[in-house]
Amino acid sequence: MNPQISIVAPLYNETESFPRLIERLNAVMDTSLLAIEVVLIDDGSRDNTAVLMQQLALTDSRYHCVFLSRNYGHQIALSAGIAAACGSEALFIIDGDLQDPPELLTKFFEKYQEGYDVVYAVRKKRKENWFKRIAYASFYRLIRSISYVNMPLDSGDFSLISRRVADVLKQMPEESRFIRGMRSWIGFRQIGIEYERDARLAGESKYSFDMLKRLAYNGIFNFSEFPIKIITRLGMLTIGIAVIYLIQTLIKRFVYHDVPQGFTALLFVIVLFSGVQLIALGLIGEYVLRIFFQSKGRPLYVVRDIIRHQKRQPLTGLYPPGPSGTTPPQSSL
Repeated sequence: MNPQISIVAPLYNETESFPRLIERLNAVMDTSLLAIEVVLIDDGSRDNTAVLMQQLALTDSRYHCVFLSRNYGHQIALSAGIAAACGSEALFIIDGDLQDPPELLTKFFEKYQEGYDVVYAVRKKRKENWFKRIAYASFYRLIRSISYVNMPLDSGDFSLISRRVADVLKQMPEESRFIRGMRSWIGFRQIGIEYERDARLAGESKYSFDMLKRLAYNGIFNFSEFPIKIITRLGMLTIGIAVIYLIQTLIKRFVYHDVPQGFTALLFVIVLFSGVQLIALGLIGEYVLRIFFQSKGRPLYVVRDIIRHQKRQPLTGLYPPGPSGTTPPQSSL
């Protein structure tokens, strides 16, 4: 039978937490009346995660494992899982580090049965250091205030999405992906459920500061017009400062007959204008960079191997369609 629900979990170097993850996933499937499959995505792990996944998928038909050719990052790995999932009703997206409790599937599915296409988790408490808590809270409030999409506060990728939402996500070939923003952009009926985010079961977070910054940039530049508009505002501000300085200079010259001492003021104006220009170029560059990568038309990821129904599958149909609606040929593997 085709599964009703696909649990999608990207993994990267999760050897330590893998046994406990599988134990809890098995418990969820064993106690549920739903037909469930688990889609695990190996995002180019450097430890034994891929080996453990392979052993599991070859012995338990409920597990569907996708192995990417290298480390593409969490958002791309998650996109690969969404593309490979076969759940006929919904996809339940979690992190492989068990910070997102899989036991909440029943609660999320109840909301889906009430007619919601997206049921997202809202973190009411995070078991992380104070700096991360402040940084995450600030970012969510910033992106909500400047985005043209209604972004829910304190909500990550942990969610249950209907089959039709998953199908729309598969048709969005964005290279710089921010899935929680894409999920909000799609629309349909959405609702949040509060939960306490657990601490990592083992190991360290795979999101470095640079990766978190890149994810934040993708959210801001993909779902907000504010960076472009701020350039115009900065330009108007600097023109205003220049006009005020010009008026002050003219008053000193013709009213007080004072010759302005211009070196310091001139240096200030040059530095100010140069800084504004560099900021403007940097903001424009972020958009140009995204256009550059998107225009290449490369597939989002390359699949090295896939195991389903306890056997390896042919490597076809695993890419989301590109801008032209075509699927990259198998030879691109």
